[in-house]
Amino acid sequence: MKHYFLCVLSVAGSVLLTGGGLHPVRADDGAVSAVDPRIGTGGAGHTFPGATMPFGMVQVSPDTDMKDFKHSYPWAAGYQYDDPTILGFSHTHFSGAGHSDLGDVLVMPVSGDVRLEPGDAAVPGSGYRSRFRHATEVEHPGYYAVTLDDYGVRAELTAGQRVGWHRYAFPKGKPAHLLLDLRPSIYDYPGKVSWARLHVAADGTVSGCRMTRGWAPGRVLCFAMRFSRPMVGRTLYNRETDVLYKGFKGPGNRAVDQDAQNGRALEAVFDFGKPDAPLMVKTAISPVSEANAVDNLDREGQGWDFDAQRAKAQEAWKSALSIMDVDGTADQRTQFYTALYHVMLAPTLSMDANDEYRGPDYEAHKAKGFDFYSTWSTWDVYRAQQPLLALLRPDLSSQFVQSLVAAAKNSPFGLLPVWSYQGLETWCMIGYHAVPMIADAYLAGVRGFDAEAALKTMVHSATYASYGDLADYMKIGYVPIDKEAEGASKTLEYAYDDWALSRMARAMGHTDIASEFERRSHNWRNVWDPKSGFMRARKSDGQFRMPFDPASAAYGSDYTEGNAWQYSWYVPQDIPGLISVMGGRTPFMAKIDTLFDAKVDPAIFKNVEDISGLIGWYAHGNEPDHHVAYLYDYAGALWKTQQRLTQIMQTQYAVRPDGLAGNDDLGQMSAWYIFTALGFYPVTPASGEYAIGRPFVPKAVIHLGNNHTFTMIAEHLDAQHPYVGSVTLNGRPLETPFLSQKSVIAGGELRFVMQEQPSR
Repeated sequence: MKHYFLCVLSVAGSVLLTGGGLHPVRADDGAVSAVDPRIGTGGAGHTFPGATMPFGMVQVSPDTDMKDFKHSYPWAAGYQYDDPTILGFSHTHFSGAGHSDLGDVLVMPVSGDVRLEPGDAAVPGSGYRSRFRHATEVEHPGYYAVTLDDYGVRAELTAGQRVGWHRYAFPKGKPAHLLLDLRPSIYDYPGKVSWARLHVAADGTVSGCRMTRGWAPGRVLCFAMRFSRPMVGRTLYNRETDVLYKGFKGPGNRAVDQDAQNGRALEAVFDFGKPDAPLMVKTAISPVSEANAVDNLDREGQGWDFDAQRAKAQEAWKSALSIMDVDGTADQRTQFYTALYHVMLAPTLSMDANDEYRGPDYEAHKAKGFDFYSTWSTWDVYRAQQPLLALLRPDLSSQFVQSLVAAAKNSPFGLLPVWSYQGLETWCMIGYHAVPMIADAYLAGVRGFDAEAALKTMVHSATYASYGDLADYMKIGYVPIDKEAEGASKTLEYAYDDWALSRMARAMGHTDIASEFERRSHNWRNVWDPKSGFMRARKSDGQFRMPFDPASAAYGSDYTEGNAWQYSWYVPQDIPGLISVMGGRTPFMAKIDTLFDAKVDPAIFKNVEDISGLIGWYAHGNEPDHHVAYLYDYAGALWKTQQRLTQIMQTQYAVRPDGLAGNDDLGQMSAWYIFTALGFYPVTPASGEYAIGRPFVPKAVIHLGNNHTFTMIAEHLDAQHPYVGSVTLNGRPLETPFLSQKSVIAGGELRFVMQEQPSR
């Protein structure tokens, strides 16, 4: 996922080791200590190292820069590992997004003189930002700490569901201040803040809101903040310089006299004298109102025991990560549990303590009987992240489905989320991929939601004519490129979504709906060009668009963040049909070989930032290719799938800050890793089937959400034995290279015996 320009066009650590051997380890403290939140914070990945709870609403994390949106791509999570300075600590962040926003409520502890501008990272002392060293950073699930070298301040962060907790130890004898800047934002630009307000109550509570014109235009984020010691002074600023008329002044002739400010460029400095103990700060957020933020703080921000809150956060992560017990080397465990950690960062709770949330109609609504979650990168997470959570946490999966359906009910269009956050829609990316997410959950046995209402909403989303030219798709069976950009990709993705819808409808007994959408699922054939051997975009007159270059990729072209080489495999619902049109198994496999083995200059994609992690034409850093290595299974060459998976795992994942290719995309890249490490993958979500690959950890015990246990064991697994010799399920050999979802849900044992040479 993905990129601003595409969105416009689419509108449309240490590790617990057991001396020398591999022994069963319960995934409790060992799992937590194995997580390294730095993975993905350098270069690609776009993850953040700060503190949050599993699926928590607040993500309090350091921001090393907030640049103009034209140059912000590397800072999509606010933090870049190679940056020399920290700008401050803000309370909202995406994990692994390709486009971005957020970075709300930025605070910076300052000792000594206060500067009101961020300054230049290359010029120490030019602003309020501070230099730091990685040697002083500590990152654990739910906790982050760093020393701000320019101020001599030790900063610590932890989190609750809706409250960010800060602890700042200032140098003795120096004035202590906290700067609050409501101006900057991740993916910034002049004028992004439409309006903000700031208020200091008589009891010292600081609260406010700001509205931004960002990815989700008109988004409002409110906050409430309290301090562990009383202020000895404060100054509120409205630093607008380009407004001709500001109205009349309120009470107070000086900034230090004012209790409130309104405007588009608000800052505040809170003074705390020369404290002899750390200053603690608690900040609650709300997507609905200032009053709700105060209420969230009242309910969830009790007391001033920072260490107790840190322990609560660690306990929450211990509980979340203990869903799997994984054996392996230090690097294997770190990679695995960090991936699981990233999977559990989104979607995020987007509902206040009083059950109110903001919907895509910009109005406040109340959730009844469920928690409302948002932050939906559906184009990414339907592939593996949501199918994984449907297995691991069916209770949460039910909440997710209810949230999706509620969002559609509140939508002015009645549509399921496409790419939404804090309840608001961005219309980024393509397809109606909330459909397969719901279908896969239902077919995996997730219940507790109104399936009839969900199906009705799914049908509406799949038939809303003006969305992505569904009108032509429904009329002529494809999306014509002369009417809608990226017509080839949209046709292919709509066809898969239709198939998933038909699967759920049939399981529910709605054969008429099932038949109609099953028919539509064959529309992929309408963009297949037998002459070139690629999927291509057609014009309204039925002709393929010319000229054609299968290597060409550009935002708004025939394809979405890809080219013909990367998209021509996207028929997960009819792989036998795809093999047939490509000439049979041998030509099919030869073409996949060409995909991986081609010599490709990465510069060809210099203008499409999301296409990365290249192995030949295969781009693991972006999602359309994620199933391709498993396609050899369908043609009978299991050993080739195993070979390609080894190649991908060795080149695209590592225990380093730059150890994630592409963007983690709200956990999709990490979910791919987890499934693949376990030895199977959901090539076609909603099919009830996984393709067998090869394992990358020696043992994993999955504590499923239905109280069953599924164990994967890989005998003789090491670098010299990368191929699968045999696979048994509950002691019986698998007859095909596929594993049913039902057999996993039922619990049991999947055992691989690894060997040195491939079984051809």
